[in-house]
Amino acid sequence: MADKEKIVVIGGGFAGLSLIKHLDKDRFDVTLVDRNNFHSFPPLFYQIASSGVEPGSICFPFRREIRRGKAKGVNFRLGEVKSIDYREKTVTTQYETISFDRLVIAAGTTNNFFGNDDLIKYVYTLKSTAQAMRMRDEVLDRLERASIAPSSEERRRLLSFVVIGGGPAGVEIAGALGEMKRFIVPREYPSISQDEVSIILLEGSGSLLGAMSEKSQADAQKYLQRLMVDVRLNCLMKSYSENIVTLSDGSGIYSGMVIWTAGVSGQPIAMENAGDVMGRGYRVKVDPFSRVVGYDDIFAIGDMSLMATDENPKGHPQLAQVAIQQGRHLAAQLNSGRFDTPFNYKDKGTMATVGRDMAVADLGKTHFSGFFAWILGMFIHLISILGMRNKISVLIDWVWAYFSYGTSLRLLLHTSRWPLRSRWGER
Repeated sequence: MADKEKIVVIGGGFAGLSLIKHLDKDRFDVTLVDRNNFHSFPPLFYQIASSGVEPGSICFPFRREIRRGKAKGVNFRLGEVKSIDYREKTVTTQYETISFDRLVIAAGTTNNFFGNDDLIKYVYTLKSTAQAMRMRDEVLDRLERASIAPSSEERRRLLSFVVIGGGPAGVEIAGALGEMKRFIVPREYPSISQDEVSIILLEGSGSLLGAMSEKSQADAQKYLQRLMVDVRLNCLMKSYSENIVTLSDGSGIYSGMVIWTAGVSGQPIAMENAGDVMGRGYRVKVDPFSRVVGYDDIFAIGDMSLMATDENPKGHPQLAQVAIQQGRHLAAQLNSGRFDTPFNYKDKGTMATVGRDMAVADLGKTHFSGFFAWILGMFIHLISILGMRNKISVLIDWVWAYFSYGTSLRLLLHTSRWPLRSRWGER
């Protein structure tokens, strides 16, 4: 081990996992650091939030993954990285300080509130498994309380949902809520009228799914309307206080629950003795070989990487496919010791699932929508999930929900607070 170069990888998402699977373990001593002890599948967070799949079905323990297969031989350390010292070559978590010969930053993204950081106290977000579970519990809690509310006015207050952001995450969670409104509420909550459930999707631009084709944008909006979702374009949220969403034009919308999907930024990590390495959206500036500008032994890949090119002057899109391809590309360069082939992103297409039999997909210049796009999206998601048990579990949940128009996963699980644990930030 003493003869091997020590590579520390921060983050076990798509980018980090792709990298460690393809690194030469005979040449490198690889250590993976992550705040969680599992890899999760973010494209299906919205299905956890809507009780479509179990959290454990789209999560896979790192220690099981590194026992076998391509990731065998990797060391795992639990911890949230607080700082990186570029000069001393150390990574510091809340538990320890780890030294490295080479470092790969693949920490992913967090929510971007565009300067209105107080929103984190009041809105629901969808950037982790824990956040998706919290959102699921809140939605179910509101449905149960509304079912015993004494008045229609109180039911309307409880069941007023506003989704901020018309990207894939916003469209998918709004569609999932719309399916609950259309199919679940009439069957399982007879004391609630569909008219008492309000789902509003606010998008600041003139169209949904801004990165997709006009046909996909139009189809997505049509599907959401079919699911009884009120889509409002060119609506910018200015603030949220006392259950009122204030828009940029001064008007207000009452909302008992606001779901924020409007923006992302890189994970905040203190960069010590680093120089000018941070770019727009807290992304780390890198050259075409994923090296942090000014450094030969520190790299950034995935959502935290800002690689400006002629085709992507603002960096590559923060998508899973970019992260996976960058991880493989960097591993090949490190294994060979040569940095002579710049990264070239191959766009394999974009898709978004709105609801049952309703999805949109752009594969090159070809557009698909409806049932075929929905089946295609489900298939791609299924084969991308780690672990055969997880694949089978998700498939069973989907098949059951498809034919029963429901799910057995709507379990309201309020977590216990006692005894208090400072590790979880409890007071």
